[in-house]
Amino acid sequence: MTETLPTASRQEQKGRTRQAILAAALELAQTQGFAQISLRQVTRGAGIVPTAFYRHFDSMDELGLALVEESFTTLRQMVREAQRDPTMRLNIIDASTDVLVESVKESKAHFGFVARERVGGSAAVRGAIRHELDLFVSELAAVLARMPYIESWSTDDVQMVSRLFVRNMVSNAEEIVEMPDGRPDLEARIKEGARRQMRLIVVGFADWRS
Repeated sequence: MTETLPTASRQEQKGRTRQAILAAALELAQTQGFAQISLRQVTRGAGIVPTAFYRHFDSMDELGLALVEESFTTLRQMVREAQRDPTMRLNIIDASTDVLVESVKESKAHFGFVARERVGGSAAVRGAIRHELDLFVSELAAVLARMPYIESWSTDDVQMVSRLFVRNMVSNAEEIVEMPDGRPDLEARIKEGARRQMRLIVVGFADWRS
């Protein structure tokens, strides 16, 4: 018993330090962009010496990949919680819009990181974000394939409409990230725009033939 406690304590401390590094990098990336921040800035923000960084990450690129993974974990949790909500099935467009807006507001730093780094980040981080978005498209396609009309579509066409939804989601998430706090008028406008865009996509379902 006395031998396992110090080991557990060291592991907990290591986990806390790793999380502090991720949090410091995420905060710095909000104002500078991840590609522009330095290892020294991150370690200073995390309250550790630069050499301690390498106990957790081999490079800044590896840190960036960990932030991508953390950000998409937040996104997947949002989708899973939404799927469990019975109101989602009754009015999927309005419900999914509300879920998106509230989730982005609660996790602005993560969504902002993805929005900025998917076009302006390092090649490794951009590639990881593209990969995660492709996975998200495939996961959504598996759900959409069971919907009326779509269930008879080809795999390529289901993937196509799934990608449309994901691009729409990303675009609206970026608007929410840029939205100042305390602006219910802007929030209402973004929500209405998102609903209209999704309805426009859905309207074509019945007439589309693969």
